[in-house]
Amino acid sequence: MSLLNQIIAAVFAVLIGLVSGTIYIMSDSSKSMLLNQLESHSLDTATHLGLYMAPYIAEQDSAGIETIVNAIFDSGYYEKIQVTNYDREDLFTALRSPEISEDVPNWFVKLVAFDTPIIEREVTHSWSKVGFVIVKSRAGYAYEELWKGTQTTLIWFITLSLVCVVFLSTLIRLILRPLKSIENQANALSNKEYLEATDIPKTKELKSVVITMNSMIKRVQIMFEEQSKNIEELRKTAYIDELTGLANNRSIKAQLYDRLDKRNDEGPSALYYLHIAGLTELNEKLGQENVNNLIKQVAEKLSTVASNHSESVVGRLTGSDLVLLMPRPDNETVTREVNSLLDMYKELFSFYNLENEAKIALHICIVFSDEGDSAAQILSVARVGTEEAVNTQVPSIYKTTANKNTDASSEDWKAHVADSINTKKLFLQYQEVLDSKDDSIVHKELLVRILNQEGDPCAAVRFIRIVKELGLIQALDKAVIEHAVEHLNRQPDCDSLAVNISQDTLHVDQFDQWLIETIKGRSIANRLSIEVNESSVLNDVERIVSFRQLLNSNNIGFGVDNFGVHPSGFSYLYKVQPDYIKIDGSLCQEIENNAEDRFFIGSLITVAHSLSIPSYAERVEHSGQIEQLQKLGITATQGFIHGKPKNLV
Repeated sequence: MSLLNQIIAAVFAVLIGLVSGTIYIMSDSSKSMLLNQLESHSLDTATHLGLYMAPYIAEQDSAGIETIVNAIFDSGYYEKIQVTNYDREDLFTALRSPEISEDVPNWFVKLVAFDTPIIEREVTHSWSKVGFVIVKSRAGYAYEELWKGTQTTLIWFITLSLVCVVFLSTLIRLILRPLKSIENQANALSNKEYLEATDIPKTKELKSVVITMNSMIKRVQIMFEEQSKNIEELRKTAYIDELTGLANNRSIKAQLYDRLDKRNDEGPSALYYLHIAGLTELNEKLGQENVNNLIKQVAEKLSTVASNHSESVVGRLTGSDLVLLMPRPDNETVTREVNSLLDMYKELFSFYNLENEAKIALHICIVFSDEGDSAAQILSVARVGTEEAVNTQVPSIYKTTANKNTDASSEDWKAHVADSINTKKLFLQYQEVLDSKDDSIVHKELLVRILNQEGDPCAAVRFIRIVKELGLIQALDKAVIEHAVEHLNRQPDCDSLAVNISQDTLHVDQFDQWLIETIKGRSIANRLSIEVNESSVLNDVERIVSFRQLLNSNNIGFGVDNFGVHPSGFSYLYKVQPDYIKIDGSLCQEIENNAEDRFFIGSLITVAHSLSIPSYAERVEHSGQIEQLQKLGITATQGFIHGKPKNLV
C-alpha cells in the first residue's frame, strides 16, 4: 500500500473511531432522553386516567373503564394499561405484544436494550382511595425513533467522510508530491540513470530528503564518470597509439588475428599497408615535431577512409607503418581511396617544401585476400609488397592472395547465394554461451549457413561479401529471425536463442513494425535476444535506444556484440542499458600472459556489473582463459572450448 493510501486509511480510521464514539454517546443520550419521555408520557397517562376514571373505579364499572382505556390504548404508544381496585383486584387490563417495526434490524435491538419504565398511579375518589392505574409504554416506539436518528447520523457521516477523503487525498497528494520525485530518482538510480530533482519542497523534512538525494546522485554520477575515465585512460595506454590515436601494434595485431584467424567470417578482404620510407631522413630534414604532425595527418586520412567501410580495422604497426583492413570493396573504390591517400601526402610534402625530393616517401601496398587467409599471411605479403614498392620507387602496388577461380566470385555461386536467401533456404547452427558458475546454458547464438550446390553447409565467410554486394543483408537478417521465432514457438522447452543483426537492417523502413508482426502470437517471451555490433551501436545511439525500448516492451533481450574495442569508449551503456555485453575476443587472446589485458577486461566487467549488466566473453579457446576470466568475475563464456557449433534442429 502506498504512503498516501496509508495516511488516508489512518485518517479514515480515526474518523470512524470518532464518529463511532460520537454515535455511541448520541445514542446513549438519546436513549436516556427517550426513556425520560416514555416515563413522563406514562405518568401523564396514568394521572389523566386516574382523574377521569375515579368514579368508574369507585363503582367498579368495568364496562366504562374498558371504554375509556381502549380509547387511549388504541393510539399505539402503550404496551400495557391495567386498572385495579384498591385491593389489587383486576378491573380491566389492555395488553399489546412488545412488537418492534421490521425497519429496525435485530442487531440494533440487541445492541440497544430498553428497560421500559412501569408507572403506577393511586386513584382517589371523594377523598377515598379506590384503586390503581398501571401504565407501561411500548418500547418499539423508542427503538424506531432511535433507529431513525442513527440512520440520519450515519448517512451524514458517510457523506461527509467521502467529501473529507477526497479533500484529504488531494491535500496530501500536494504535500507529498516531492516523494514522487524522490521515487523517480530512486528508480532512475537503480537503472543507472542520474535524475536530479529541481523542484525543492518547502516542507522541512521533505526538503532535507530531496537535497540529500540530489547530493547522493551527484556523488554516484561523479564516481561512475571517474571510473569510466580511468578505464578509458587505461585503454588508451594499453591499446591506443599515443601519437595517432589509432590502435597500437599490440591491439591491431590482436584484432587482425581475431578477425581473420578466429572469427573466420570476414570473407574476401582488402588490406591497405601504408609505409613512410626514410623516416630517419625526414626527422633530420623536418624535425621531430613536424614529422609527428605529418604522421598524424596521414593517420587521420586513413581513419576517414576507414569510416567509409563498416567493420573495418585500422591501426599503427610501427613508427612508419599503418594498416587498414576492411571487407573487400570494388576496384574502383580501392583506386579512388589509394589515390586520395597519395594526393593528401603530396600536399603535405608540398607544405613542407619536399615536393622536389627524388624519392617517394609514402608507399601503399594493397593486398586482396580470400577467405581463410591468416593475418600472418596477409601481413607477410603486405611487407614484401611494400619492400618491392620502395625498391622500385612506385607509390602503390597491388598484391593478392586470392584464388581467382574460387566459386566465391563466380556468377553461378552468386546466383545460388541470392536464391538461397530469397527463398529463405538457410541452415542454422548455434554456439552455446555457458554460465561461468555452473556451466548451464545462458543462450545459444545462431550462426547462419547456406548449403552449397552439393548440399554441404558453408560458413558465412563463403557468402557474406556477396550478400552485402547484392544488398541482401537485410533479407538475410529477417530470414534468420523468422527461423529463430518459428523454432522457439515449436519447441517451448528450447533454450533461448540470440540473433546478430546488422546496422543496415536496423535502418530499414518499417523494420520495427515487421518485427512486432513476426513475433505476434508466438511463445517466445524472454527466450529471444537480438545482438548488435558495438560499432553499429555507436554509429546511431539514439536509434539503438529506441530499438532497445521496443525489444524490452516485447520481452526480447538485447545484447552488444564485440564490446570494448571501439575507440569511442563505452559511455553509451548508461543510455542503452543492454541486457548483456559480449567482450570482443581480441581482448581475451593474451589474458593469460598479459597483466594489462587482465586489468582492462576486469575493469570492463566491473563497469558492466555496476550497471547490473551481465558480461560474456567471446571466442574463448583455452581453460587458462576461462580461469582468468572467472577470477575477473565474467558471467559467461563462449567459444570452441565448449565445443564446435551444432546444428539447430
